[in-house]
Amino acid sequence: MENKKGFADRFDWTLAFIILLFLIISLLAISSAQTSGQYATNFIPKQLFWYVVGSIIIGFVMFFEPEQYKKLSWYIYAIGVFLLLVLFILPDSLALVEPRNGAKSWFHLPVGDIQPAEFMKTFYILGLARLITIHNEKNQIKTVKTDLILLVKIGVTLIIPLAFILTQPDLGTSLVFLAITIALIIVAGIAWKIILPFFIGGIGIGGLLLWMAVYMQDFLEDKFGFDPYQFARIYSWLDPYSYASDEGMHLITSLNAIGSGEIFGKGYGERIVYVPENHTDFIFAVIGEEYGFVGASIVVSLYFLLIFHLTKITLQLKDAYSTYVCAGIIAMITFHVFENIGMTIQLLPITGIPLPFISYGGSSLMGNMLAIGLVFSMKFHHRTYMFAKNEDD
Repeated sequence: MENKKGFADRFDWTLAFIILLFLIISLLAISSAQTSGQYATNFIPKQLFWYVVGSIIIGFVMFFEPEQYKKLSWYIYAIGVFLLLVLFILPDSLALVEPRNGAKSWFHLPVGDIQPAEFMKTFYILGLARLITIHNEKNQIKTVKTDLILLVKIGVTLIIPLAFILTQPDLGTSLVFLAITIALIIVAGIAWKIILPFFIGGIGIGGLLLWMAVYMQDFLEDKFGFDPYQFARIYSWLDPYSYASDEGMHLITSLNAIGSGEIFGKGYGERIVYVPENHTDFIFAVIGEEYGFVGASIVVSLYFLLIFHLTKITLQLKDAYSTYVCAGIIAMITFHVFENIGMTIQLLPITGIPLPFISYGGSSLMGNMLAIGLVFSMKFHHRTYMFAKNEDD
């Protein structure tokens, strides 16, 4: 039985409208950020270009059905790992590699600088979703043994890309992978009596590392290879004013900018607080200063609307693989938003994670559009896929 509905009925116009709103906000915020004179480059046409490229990606990705992605998941995952491997083995002196701030995370290409890890997030979601789906299909009667085996499989799938990303080093992106993994472990149906000790242990290890970062820095540097700049980020987060001339400057200027916006903001282009990297990682500080609490709340509400809509789509899907893919994408976007906004208001340490769909950046935007394209595909094809599956049954 075929789905008789046409394109207009199957296309998710609500999701498209939400992305359009993000485009408008992004261009306004980046346009205003440029008035600080940090860069001579005009980022507006560049961001618009990446949005056009991202729209093409969505159209291409939406063309394929979930079952096709399920079959190709491991191949796509392998491509992502291969790109991380190439980035790892190429010498820094090669023009193709673009080290930034001590991190070897970028390919320098004629079309722009590309960060493979941004795409690997979505590739990882596809691979992990297939792994969980196939495992649950083969082990419909769950036991402690089958759940532990699934956890081991997930751990192996995670550690391969995570190892490359940590060596770049890129702690922020590594945390995104952990957030995706935790979310999919929760929805995979593993018994809580198994995963709860892992979560408690993870929180305990995180707390211990935070304590050691404050009181045992030398030990972590010598035994685990942590870089001093990573500790500086912790210190500047806990006490930014003691590091006001160095690591704490970003946070202090961000807090001053957002606080000075008060309720209604200073208005478009009326900023007076200088915030470094205000068109990328700290774009939310621009929004807070110029549009105040009201404008910042509107942006946060739009993210809530996006996540709510993605969750609604996920609950409508009848295919387990599609559900896991969408759940992973929701976790990825949610963590990005929480971490980026949190770091601008001292709720979380600064990790260099961009604000999805608003911060300037080709790799970040294309990676997110790729993920949203998968959601479009799951929604567009899910009824056809359902009926096709019923026919096979």
